[in-house]
Amino acid sequence: MKKISFRNDVLPLKNELYRLALRITMNKEEAEDIVQDTLIKVWDKRSIWSDISSIEAYSFRICRNLSLDRIKKKENKNDSLDESSFASLSSANSPQDNMIAKDGIVIVREIVASLPEKQRSCMQLREFEGKSYKEIADILAISEDQVKVSIFRARQTVKQLYLKLDNYGL
Repeated sequence: MKKISFRNDVLPLKNELYRLALRITMNKEEAEDIVQDTLIKVWDKRSIWSDISSIEAYSFRICRNLSLDRIKKKENKNDSLDESSFASLSSANSPQDNMIAKDGIVIVREIVASLPEKQRSCMQLREFEGKSYKEIADILAISEDQVKVSIFRARQTVKQLYLKLDNYGL
């Protein structure tokens, strides 16, 4: 079994952990605090690292749980979006095209945020973090089949609600 190094195996995950926490909390400062708390918790459990099959999945699970705990504790319903969400919009587009694209991003984020917790977590890890079904199953402590079903249902819900909202009165 591979010996786990905090510097080489855990610290490189900090950016991915941050993105996961940010997607769950929708708050930059909260996400930064959660990543720091996650790294501390992982470090504090260094005595059991040899028993952990995947330090990455373990770290993501801690980060996810801390993020969900913060949301529940603060009842955080922050709908703010950071400007990086719109960075991919081309400056060559007209202002009207940019506004339509921004509105689309806002709608999709709101729909994803409204999904049941398991579907939302699966979708975020798969679509935004690029995790495999097995990695997601390990992180969320569910079966790969449950991951696939959750992602399928999440995608269907997002598609249906987006089309419904996009066609409504526009």
